[in-house]
Formats: sequence, C-alpha cells, structure tokens
Amino acid sequence: MDCTRCGACCVAPDIAALDKPLGLRCPHLGPDNLCTVYERRPQVCRDYQPDAVCRLIEAPTLEERVHKYLALFELTAEADDVRQRGCYSMRQARSG
Repeated sequence: MDCTRCGACCVAPDIAALDKPLGLRCPHLGPDNLCTVYERRPQVCRDYQPDAVCRLIEAPTLEERVHKYLALFELTAEADDVRQRGCYSMRQARSG
C-alpha cells in the first residue's frame, strides 16, 4: 500500500527514537502532513510501511484519524492520560 500522507503514523504512536509520546504530534510533522526532516528521519520512520490500518482509520481530518488509530489499538485512555499530565517526552510519559 502506498502512503496516503494522512499523518496519523506521526501523531498516534509513541516513537522512542524521537522521544515522542503517544498521541502527540511529531515535532517534525509539517502542516501539510509531510516530514520536515525526511532526508534525516530516524530509522524507525524509514522502516515504517503503510498497511491495512491506514485504510481502517481513513477520515477527513488528522484529528479524526488519530482518534480512530488510538481506539483501534485501545490506546485512547493512555493517550488522554499523557496529554492530561502534560508529558512532552516518551520518557516522561512512561515514568508514571
């Protein structure tokens, strides 16, 4: 499957290589949902392959796609907790 440039993979999951917590936008994701450091992006981003999940979370807005992604993997409550606690790093979010 080709990337649809929906941006959900850069917001919904946590990304250890970037210390990005669950449910928060990657600091390198531009307003056009494209990576602003594409040529220097971490290996985890280079290795990511769009799959059936991308079809399952199709929605008109990035916010809706992220919501569907988190719900699909039953991560909504955890992502809400990360936001409510004001965690801006994955380490901070995981430290409890």
